[in-house]
Amino acid sequence: MAVDLRRFTTLAPDVRRTLLDVYADVRAPLLDHPNYRVRAFAERLDQHAATPGFALVLAVAAPGRGGGGAIGYAYGNTVGPADGYWRRLAEPLPAGFTATPVLALREIGVRAPWRGSGTARLIHDVLLADRPEQRAALMVNPLAGEGKVLRRYESWGYRRFNSQRSTPLSPELTAMIRPILPIRP
Repeated sequence: MAVDLRRFTTLAPDVRRTLLDVYADVRAPLLDHPNYRVRAFAERLDQHAATPGFALVLAVAAPGRGGGGAIGYAYGNTVGPADGYWRRLAEPLPAGFTATPVLALREIGVRAPWRGSGTARLIHDVLLADRPEQRAALMVNPLAGEGKVLRRYESWGYRRFNSQRSTPLSPELTAMIRPILPIRP
């Protein structure tokens, strides 16, 4: 399957529309939950896109399988030592843990026909490539996919380090972190 990976550091209106369409498809079973509604996602996206270190990777399939078009995405931004990201964690962090910025992986999703194809990992790796941060962090619902999503992140090198409930409407999330390793040729 041919996939074109497109990287963006700003959120142009057409790219935003495409991302919102893919998000709505990926999260369709959850859109009745307030925290997963497209409008709530769009508000978070706009907030994150306005922060330092924002990057988005869109995966676009070649015409043929499903007619082409955007099939997945991942985005994140830089989180510094004083960011609220750290203050919402359930447990105190070890001294120095937030001393250096991290890439916060905010969202990753792949449309159903491409799940299990390695597309999510490919998008993830392109998002992490050439980042100035030394670590990437993410929050995951440990119950998503009956634990399959959490196990997938563990297989990608993430390890659990804390938990968080970002809003009263969201589930308790597992906080995970991993080093950003240089891609070897």
